[in-house]
Amino acid sequence: MDDTNFLLICVDQWPGHLIEAAGRSDIETPTLNRLCASGTRFSRAYSETPICGPARRGLMTGTNARAHGDRRFRPDLRMPDMPTLAGCFRAAGYQTAAIGKLHVFPPRDRIGFDDVKLAEEGRSGLDGFDDYDEYLGEQGHAGEQFMHGMSNNEYSWRPWHLDERHHVTNWTTREACKTIKRRDPTRPAFWHVSYTHPHPPLAPLTEYLDRYRMRDVLPPVESDWSGDADLPYALANMRAYWDRLTPERLTEARRAYYALCTHIDHQIRLIIGTLREENLLENTVIGFIADHGDMLGDHGLYAKRAMLEGSVGIPMILLDRPDGDRFAAGAVDTRLAGLQDIMPTLLDMAGIEIPESCCGESLAGPAQRDHLYCEAMEGAGAMRMVTDATHKLIWYPAGNRVQLFDLANDPNETRDLSADPACAEIRAALERRLLGELYGEDLSWVSDGTLIGCPAPERAAMDNRGLTGQRGLQFPPVKPLDPSVVIEPGAKAG
Repeated sequence: MDDTNFLLICVDQWPGHLIEAAGRSDIETPTLNRLCASGTRFSRAYSETPICGPARRGLMTGTNARAHGDRRFRPDLRMPDMPTLAGCFRAAGYQTAAIGKLHVFPPRDRIGFDDVKLAEEGRSGLDGFDDYDEYLGEQGHAGEQFMHGMSNNEYSWRPWHLDERHHVTNWTTREACKTIKRRDPTRPAFWHVSYTHPHPPLAPLTEYLDRYRMRDVLPPVESDWSGDADLPYALANMRAYWDRLTPERLTEARRAYYALCTHIDHQIRLIIGTLREENLLENTVIGFIADHGDMLGDHGLYAKRAMLEGSVGIPMILLDRPDGDRFAAGAVDTRLAGLQDIMPTLLDMAGIEIPESCCGESLAGPAQRDHLYCEAMEGAGAMRMVTDATHKLIWYPAGNRVQLFDLANDPNETRDLSADPACAEIRAALERRLLGELYGEDLSWVSDGTLIGCPAPERAAMDNRGLTGQRGLQFPPVKPLDPSVVIEPGAKAG
């Protein structure tokens, strides 16, 4: 064990393309731009299961959904009995701490960390004491986290309702800096800082809204297929669940979302500044990732779960120590990468043995996969995807629908090539790869090596009287909730 520290920063629901350094002109991310200039950005990084809970299970175990057991978000599912990223660092003698969102059950499960300062977006009803809630109570704002009135899963917006210092992004940064300053100086550390935004609720600070108020933002992506009345069942279900915003309201919502992103970007500077002032920056490996993206109105869709780039594509930036040579400064790595690769990569860099349970590969070495498989949901809402980095095939079992996109020439996925005779061989090759990845109930949707899917059910009217999981006044404490209740398109909001 040497003196190298590891800082892994995770954000929630941030698309991989939404960084200035990735060519996006309408968002301000100066800190991430600097990280890209000092390290390597992975331009083909994906969330293998783009849903909060499953994505984080994969991140913390170095596995895919087939191994860790969740591809639809089961909030009452305990972590699998396998080594975790934090547990491996801890066993090797590192001090380990997490600040922010973990999204495990039970919420206070430390999954290998020595200590956790938890901010779980108002989930105290799942039998988990929340440190951010406690902080608000100490400041005279007990239970007022959601008094702005915005939902955790919708795209209405308004400014933050309390003082700036009480915003969860500021609290997470402050606790991270304090944790670094309170470290044991005799041992290296692994710090996991996990911001809850830009995931809704869209309630950014007024100062950051003002930065974007008069700024143009790019319009949502439109495509030759998204206007079809006959969308694949799973996508039609998603579209029906969220309000279809007018162009003006969508522009405002995107500005509010960008404001949350830039706020986080600026707060990360304080963590880096703390490392510098503590004389730790030169011997700290830094990673920046998201658990998944957000469609943000592209193709008329919102949130995650979809296998389209806005949802499944994530930012991934890795910085070696200045004297290291594993991630070149200013480089763009086009290898296929996933959240399952973070654990083996960081352990490899620390010289810690990678557990056999890991499905991912160390990105610090030359390993290069020829395809990556991603999946979300089960039953009629199932979506499956395989990509070779050049093309992507998406399969929707309900109705047995397929989409094919040329990512090299059409990165916004505006043209579905699945019926193009010129792409028949590419489609067949990707279908063969997809067939090799299927398991569980998916196998009943295959016959003689051919995808046959299942009938698409009639879509029922959705009762969203719960306002997509709207939180309320959370003091006195929320009554115990049923941890098995899931908020998803087609399900009752709970």
